[in-house]
Amino acid sequence: MEENPMNSSKKNAPQDYPLEPGPGKPSFSVHFPGAAGEVRSLSLAPEISVPDAVIERLRGACTAVSADAATRAVSSRDWWPLGMHWVRANRVGGMAAVVARAGTPEQVAAVLRICNEARIPVTAAGGRSGCVGGTVPLFGGVLLDLCDLAGIVDVDDQSLLVDVRAGTFGDRFERDLRVHHGLTLGHWPQSIHLSTVGGWIACRGAGQLSNRYGKIEDMVVGLDVVLADGRIIRTGGASRAAVGPDLSQVFVGSEGTLGVITGSRLRVHPVATHAGRGAFGFRSFSEALDACRRVLRRGLPPAVLRLYDVHEAKWKFEIEGKHVLLALDEGDPSVVDASLAIVAEECRTAEKLDSGLVDHWMAERNDVSSIPGVLEKGLVYDTIEITGSWRNLPAIYEKAVAAMKGVQHTFSASAHQSHAYADGACLYFMFVGAPPADAKEAYYCAAWDACTRAVLAAGGNLSHHHGVGLNRARFMREALGPAFDTLVALKDALDPNGILNPGKLGLPTPFGDVKWP
Repeated sequence: MEENPMNSSKKNAPQDYPLEPGPGKPSFSVHFPGAAGEVRSLSLAPEISVPDAVIERLRGACTAVSADAATRAVSSRDWWPLGMHWVRANRVGGMAAVVARAGTPEQVAAVLRICNEARIPVTAAGGRSGCVGGTVPLFGGVLLDLCDLAGIVDVDDQSLLVDVRAGTFGDRFERDLRVHHGLTLGHWPQSIHLSTVGGWIACRGAGQLSNRYGKIEDMVVGLDVVLADGRIIRTGGASRAAVGPDLSQVFVGSEGTLGVITGSRLRVHPVATHAGRGAFGFRSFSEALDACRRVLRRGLPPAVLRLYDVHEAKWKFEIEGKHVLLALDEGDPSVVDASLAIVAEECRTAEKLDSGLVDHWMAERNDVSSIPGVLEKGLVYDTIEITGSWRNLPAIYEKAVAAMKGVQHTFSASAHQSHAYADGACLYFMFVGAPPADAKEAYYCAAWDACTRAVLAAGGNLSHHHGVGLNRARFMREALGPAFDTLVALKDALDPNGILNPGKLGLPTPFGDVKWP
């Protein structure tokens, strides 16, 4: 008997997969080979020291302040793949002069007020799971650790709203919502064990179920933000309000350059009781993309519609010669059944594959354990996620993959489509190369440049959910065009002394120039 291409039952709901909480603090898979206290900075930019008098003021303003060399080194890194190569050489891109921990919005305000008066740069950091160098303290100064600013403040079950502090780690937040309130945010980034709510908002992040629940900017109703001069503001808070521009969205995606997010009010959902899944094989990537487009066009997309090109399908599923599309949905039974019926209709010309492929993906979707092994082999890799319109996506895919393959020392270039919407989708490119030891940084930059230039030339956008940080900063003016000057004006207005996360988003800084590797 032929297997039903769409299997659905309560037993198979994604929420039934165990969510064991992680450490609730920053953690990394690649470690310094020597003592952390012996780590040195590459000094990609002039590093600003913090005078003793300012340190004493900071000690009286927040939970703790440390100038310990090991603490500064560990706190000055993130999951940026290029930074991981530096870590293996006992180096970081920039080194904080001190690390300050704040446990309340008032403490954050006090730290910013002191640093603004003293003209000292401040880099706000949570889980430090970003992979574009966004929390590397390029100009030294103060690394503001927000991990103590954690926990759910309030849950409004009637309105399906939750008030949560910015330093709350994603897995603990989701567990508490589910166990104690029967609710879910629906935001499942691969880094859910490693990242915080504030980091999601600051980088305009996306979870793996974004087709159903939206990206983080769709979930934000209001924010608590501390400005550079220490003023505390509260934005939004009312559903679909029309009181001037949406000021919350000014700070969503601002990556700590316009203000420090300390809390948020987010839209949540009842935990799903029903789920279904299916898998299909296509002859070409463009044919599969068009099937995804038709599904979204019909207005009831599944939570996941994930397409792997032939190269990644072979690597992840050991399937030869097919572009593999995975579909998964969760929610009310009638909605799930209708959504997956649409998927089946739009994929009727494709080959039906075992829906267990979705279970395989679910079981491994948050696994980052392979990273150390890749680096130990001397390989250089990264992922480049972008977004584009349905009309442009086939050409973006072809041109970007070709561009990466054209870079000397590349032996693998591939992509998958990971998030889809009515007007377009996210393509997630990956390159792997084996350059000589003395050419790793040059190869990395060349691969990034080739892919990004191809994407922009074909009508794509710079980023979908990883953000800009340091790695993409050099492309910002080209990507935004004349609108970049508006962003600069906004920065000047909200942070006239330029203390907030300088060197990121490609914004000018009063502290000097950044040297690209």
